[in-house]
Amino acid sequence: MTSPPSPSASRRVKALRRTRLGEPCLQTYPLECVAVLRRARVAFRTGRTITEVFRLAQLEAVVRMLEEHECDFVDALGRDLHKPMFETVVSELILVKNEALHAINNLKKWMQPQHVEKNLSTTLDECLVLSEPLGVVFIMGTWCSPVQTCLVPLVGAIAAGNCAIISPCECTAHTAELLHRLIPFYLDNECFHGILAGTIDLPEAVELKFDHVFFTGNREEGSRIARAAASTLTPATLILGGKNPCYVDQHCDISTTAQRIAWARFHNAGQSLVAPDYILCHTDVQPRLVQALKCCLMQFYGSDPRESRSYGRMVNLEIFNHTRDVLWRSGKVAVGGQVMEAEKYIAPTILTGVTESDPIMQQDIFGPVLPVLTVNNMEEAIALINKQEKPLCVYVYSSNSKVISRLMSETSSGSFCSNDSVLQSLMVALPFGGVGASGMGSYHGRNSFDTFSHRKSCLLRGTRFECVTYLRYPPYEDRNLSLMTWASTLSQKSQGWCQIL
Repeated sequence: MTSPPSPSASRRVKALRRTRLGEPCLQTYPLECVAVLRRARVAFRTGRTITEVFRLAQLEAVVRMLEEHECDFVDALGRDLHKPMFETVVSELILVKNEALHAINNLKKWMQPQHVEKNLSTTLDECLVLSEPLGVVFIMGTWCSPVQTCLVPLVGAIAAGNCAIISPCECTAHTAELLHRLIPFYLDNECFHGILAGTIDLPEAVELKFDHVFFTGNREEGSRIARAAASTLTPATLILGGKNPCYVDQHCDISTTAQRIAWARFHNAGQSLVAPDYILCHTDVQPRLVQALKCCLMQFYGSDPRESRSYGRMVNLEIFNHTRDVLWRSGKVAVGGQVMEAEKYIAPTILTGVTESDPIMQQDIFGPVLPVLTVNNMEEAIALINKQEKPLCVYVYSSNSKVISRLMSETSSGSFCSNDSVLQSLMVALPFGGVGASGMGSYHGRNSFDTFSHRKSCLLRGTRFECVTYLRYPPYEDRNLSLMTWASTLSQKSQGWCQIL
């Protein structure tokens, strides 16, 4: 067999191989994605994904893959992000397993047709909504949480009966290589595939025309994906980053608040789409809050976080340099600020004296930096939040239920959480997604199933009662119109416009 031609610089889809040193390396073959998509389409047309038995088997295989290769995932994420084992197991593997097990336990119910309320004219008919798979879907993960952002949507795609192609982020090359190797070993080789499309290449891959694309990442990349999907009328789900505000009220438990904010912000060395991006607090609260945060960081990571086994590193030098440069040009360092380029290390950092015009407030930051801004009251905090693009998450810490209620009702965001952070984005029972600039669509649990399904409206009628329905047929008579109008006035308080139809 002859080797494929060398790819052009402009058209690349990346496949994985290993170098002699054992490091993942990327080699590009533009025809590979086309071939994989063709195989998946052929497999979908056979109908093999439709049955409950097939879907359950694939979901159980996902759980088995995570259980049998836990150590491999811990090792891969450790090499890519210096991610502690605890964070890998809890925030990546257990999360995906919970999604898969939830889908397994509820799949039969999700697949059943949903009967809807009938009106007088459909009393003897069946009105139902049938969830049917979309076809072949394309799932693109991000480097912040490379396992869960690929596999949680994949669970929904499998449960809904689709074929799927996943593209882990090239930045986390060891994790991408592991997924690329394991997926064909555990899942159906014709229906499920892994590729690695570079950031620049993703829109080009999307243009190959999938039945749905699911992207997690930053806004700039998400915009390119949306444009590429729109060119082929492909529906898209976008989970995008942004500036997630965190309002700390005067009336709250400062110690608990600081612990929960510090955990959420500095988990995975701050590389998260859902962590609090900045704090808004009253001037009187700031000194106590900053001191409490400082104590938490000492408790979490010791006097030198660089030596802590519980603290990660930046994924690459590009993210490291961007975070470091923005840190140095914003506010005043109250805690941390140390950097070491050779290790891609940035210490957990808290900034004070930050203003809205500072670089750190103008750009998305995926790093361990937490700016603290002061406001005079809650109204000012709400106004500042509403001046920005709609975020993926809004957080508020307060013991006053009225404060929580106002923040929840007077701001708009993809999700909301009071007196904790991040957890609302992990629950299988809650839909999670963005709004406005933070994305479109949602997933988790039943919502993932619905995202990857077409809800088909079905009306199953007989041919009886033609003696009534004949009124709608031409030639149109004034008498028939009068009867139709009369029927519509009777039905205005019921479930339909004109029951006589």
